[in-house]
Amino acid sequence: MNKREIWRFIYLLCLGQIVSFSVALTSFTSSLIANLGADAPLTQSLFTYISLSLVYAPILLCRRRKLLVPWYWYIGLAFVDVQGNFLVVKAYQYSSITSVTLLDCWTIPWVMILTWIVLKTRYSVWQFIGAGICVVGLVLVLFSDAGVSSGGGTGSRPLLGDGLVIASTLCYALSNVTEEYCVKKKDRVEVVAMLGVFGVLISVLQISIFEKKSLEEVKWTPTMISLFAGFAAASFLFYTIVPFVLKMSGATLFNLSLLTSDMWAVLIRVFFYHQQVDWLYYLAFGVVAIGLIIYSLNEHNLHFTTTFENDQAIVIYERLTQENPEEANDAVLSA
Repeated sequence: MNKREIWRFIYLLCLGQIVSFSVALTSFTSSLIANLGADAPLTQSLFTYISLSLVYAPILLCRRRKLLVPWYWYIGLAFVDVQGNFLVVKAYQYSSITSVTLLDCWTIPWVMILTWIVLKTRYSVWQFIGAGICVVGLVLVLFSDAGVSSGGGTGSRPLLGDGLVIASTLCYALSNVTEEYCVKKKDRVEVVAMLGVFGVLISVLQISIFEKKSLEEVKWTPTMISLFAGFAAASFLFYTIVPFVLKMSGATLFNLSLLTSDMWAVLIRVFFYHQQVDWLYYLAFGVVAIGLIIYSLNEHNLHFTTTFENDQAIVIYERLTQENPEEANDAVLSA
């Protein structure tokens, strides 16, 4: 490895940790907002979509060209993405930050199933083993939140919160598979811009129907406004940087970098909330980490190189057999 490659690796490692920290930061701000009594998950995501629209939509308009993907595809993409964000933010009303961040990994088996069915992607035995180990780790989180261990989980209704997170991962998986189809063959800026635009429209519609009353009950103190702004900023950073990290580094480094988001979440819970973390959480994290490492280290053995990884809403896949390496470099997705 020459000097240039070393600096490139360090650069990618730093970007990966910025992405990982942004995931933990969105979890942290959502948890604080929930603790302050605000129940407005759609409104939280609305600010993220507004920021994406304000930045990427003007760039798209300046190009003065027709959409490369039909607009109704973007409506479907934005719809499942909004529901995923809604469910995972709602989960913080009932479950702990540690459970939510660990259970986010459920997106991996969902995506493997969807890409197997829709994109005809085939995975190695070791990748299935790695994904299976991840699921075992997630089951340990469910046991802990059910109160099987001595410490139990935190949150008013942890099992309901866990269920909401798992449902959100299915929405994220649908969003990411759709986004993969759009980004691989079309344009990344167009996808992010249209996701922001239609995300705003869908969020406003749902807020007017389902969240108007709870939004009126929110006390807009400086602290609350700062938390909403922090959530939007962290989410925008996540949506913006991840595609570049995935394009430059590939799945392995990205997957391993995102593992630290769970570590950030545990550190936040221990040092900020001053809570004792149940021993099953540590065991679950170790098991999930082992599963993700096995999955990541075996991705290069595939001829069908479709790989997945998620952090709160982002996935990439290895290139398909019919694609060349240059096309695969464009397969950058954001959830």
